[in-house]
Amino acid sequence: MALGSRPAHSVRLPARRRTVGAAAPAADHTGPWLRAAAAHAWRLILVGIVVYGVFAVLGRFQIIAVALFLALVITAVLRPATDLLDRLLPRPLAVALALAGSIVVLLGLLALVGDAVVNESSKLADEFRDGVHRIEVWLQRPPFRLSHSKLSDFQDEIVHYLSTHRAGLLSSALSGISRAVELVTGGALALFASVFFLHSGERLWTWSRDEVVPGRARSAWDRAGRAAWRAFAGYTRGIIIVASTNAVLVGIALLVLEVPLALPLALLEFFAAFVPLVGSPFALGVATVVALAGRGPVIALVVLALIVIVGQLEGHVLHPLVMSWAVRLHPLVVALSVLAGGTVAGVIGAVVAVPFVSVAWAVFRALRPGPPAH
Repeated sequence: MALGSRPAHSVRLPARRRTVGAAAPAADHTGPWLRAAAAHAWRLILVGIVVYGVFAVLGRFQIIAVALFLALVITAVLRPATDLLDRLLPRPLAVALALAGSIVVLLGLLALVGDAVVNESSKLADEFRDGVHRIEVWLQRPPFRLSHSKLSDFQDEIVHYLSTHRAGLLSSALSGISRAVELVTGGALALFASVFFLHSGERLWTWSRDEVVPGRARSAWDRAGRAAWRAFAGYTRGIIIVASTNAVLVGIALLVLEVPLALPLALLEFFAAFVPLVGSPFALGVATVVALAGRGPVIALVVLALIVIVGQLEGHVLHPLVMSWAVRLHPLVVALSVLAGGTVAGVIGAVVAVPFVSVAWAVFRALRPGPPAH
């Protein structure tokens, strides 16, 4: 400080006081739980929009999407056999043998079922005619007490409905033929794609990771993709084991009960088991109707009891044991997934829903940060 100068005084500005009753920021009035819920809500809405967009795009290219799904199923089933043959043979020859062997087994199974249908067709017509008569007699007894005139009126209504809607039924049949052509086309595309997936699936994945994904995201992308494939392959192999077990048990039971068309009904049970919780009861419901017409009410009741036994075995024994090495989902999640998939895309959606949810859950678990290190 210079001599003779006046000392400097610091000037302090008065602090701003919050006036009583002034409005606080809106965020101060909301609890932490509400802010967290809002933050998660808009993220869930965004994910829902993306999922809806993906399904909308797949719906426009349904044949291609179904063909690629079938190709992934074929790859998941035949990959272990192909890798085993690859130890002894060149990779292309191993792929060819695995595909050719599976096609021969499938065609042999279909030929066996067709031969059973042809051999039982003549006897089956007489059994069904007698079965319908037994059902009419059964309905005329207590507790139903339906008169013969009411049953005749009901038959006349069925005949009248068929004759009235003949054009609609014919167009439905023609559309079914076109759908069959689409299925054949999709099957050929699925077989074609599965050849490349079995032969060089690892190289295709490495190329897509290195050429499409940015460098910093490659590690997470690779981790998520491999987790998704493990979940999908595990679920596919597991559901095939469950479906095969159900088909064998149902086929043995129907053969013991001498129900007509036991082998075709067992094959129907195999394919129906790919729709969890819903497919097996539907297939066994068809078997119950066949047993009612061909063997009478008592055998039909036994087959109906078989629905409960197989359902309990599938839900409480097979799924927990077989699916333990795949992604585990709660039965409620499985039921809601099947219902949602069936609502969005019919039978195809019901089949695809559970593996889709399994893959999504596996990806979420793979990308979820682990617990902090201590």
